[in-house]
Amino acid sequence: MRVWIDQDLCTGDGLCLDHCPDAFVQLEDGIAYVAEAGVALNDPGGSGSLAWVPIKNYQAVVDAAEACPGECIFIELPAQPVGELTAST
Repeated sequence: MRVWIDQDLCTGDGLCLDHCPDAFVQLEDGIAYVAEAGVALNDPGGSGSLAWVPIKNYQAVVDAAEACPGECIFIELPAQPVGELTAST
């Protein structure tokens, strides 16, 4: 799973940090950013603002996105491999 924040929509409430401080940080500008391995990815709109989320934080990141008043947290799920269909006899 990867996550990013649209800083134009961020209200600065910090609820995302309450849910998952491992994945989100709030910088001096009062806006939330994603973090990866403790480093803020603060390249708004750029590819450098898309963070990988460890499996242990998946639910916390989903909870943060659902609680966000600005609806600015976006989650990208990995593509699932499609299994072969088999006919049962």
